[in-house]
Amino acid sequence: MSDTKPTLPISIVALLVVAFLQVPVLVVVLTSFSETSYLTIPPQGWTLKWFAEVLSDPVYIRAIRNSLILAVSSTLLSLVLGVAAAYALFRKAIPGSEAITALLMAPLIVPSVVIGVAMLQYVTLVGLRGSFLVLIVAHVVITVPYILRSALASLSGLDVSVEEAARVLGADGFTAFRLVTLPLIKPGLVAGALFAFVTSMENVPVTIFLASARQTTLPILIFSSVEMGVNPGVAAISTLLIVATVIVLLLAERWTGFHKFV
Repeated sequence: MSDTKPTLPISIVALLVVAFLQVPVLVVVLTSFSETSYLTIPPQGWTLKWFAEVLSDPVYIRAIRNSLILAVSSTLLSLVLGVAAAYALFRKAIPGSEAITALLMAPLIVPSVVIGVAMLQYVTLVGLRGSFLVLIVAHVVITVPYILRSALASLSGLDVSVEEAARVLGADGFTAFRLVTLPLIKPGLVAGALFAFVTSMENVPVTIFLASARQTTLPILIFSSVEMGVNPGVAAISTLLIVATVIVLLLAERWTGFHKFV
């Protein structure tokens, strides 16, 4: 008789791992509804007052506005720069493409704290410290790699003869790219843009070195609040972020169906 022991199917193991990883999220969501002024599990009563409190607090509103402006601006700029760079690198239109790719991807492997300190020293030397534009540029540096990587991956699976056929039929280079290539790589770009947006929204190590007092973003505000003591208000704003992220992912999936490409 065989001595082999029964094993769980890999799908069940994966499901258990995912469920375990979601436990902290569940704890945050539950504590945001507690009536107590301190975190407790299970919640002592149920209330929405913490959500009303953070959404009526001008400090949180300003931080949310700064975060959204910063994330949207850096993501849009990263899309333009990342797609242009990926297309040029894919077409081998510039010499030293491998070295340039490695340089643009460097922020993925260099610690964010190192990038933040280096940028702080640079903007201080040139006298631009405290500028919101500098903060946007810094976020572009750390978000471009996500666009570049997804765009290169999408372009690598593209049949270049399709774009060449458009040019043969009379389209110029930009028109062929806009009407033929761009729609084909759109799912990959949406995935890259989501990663870039989330990276910008949750970034602390780079932002905390460059942001002034009036440029405080939501992650920095949460980080500061946790240092002074965690309360259900922090859990409430975290719950809102979780819900917003889920909604954005569902809308992006419905729009592009990018799960088939990533």
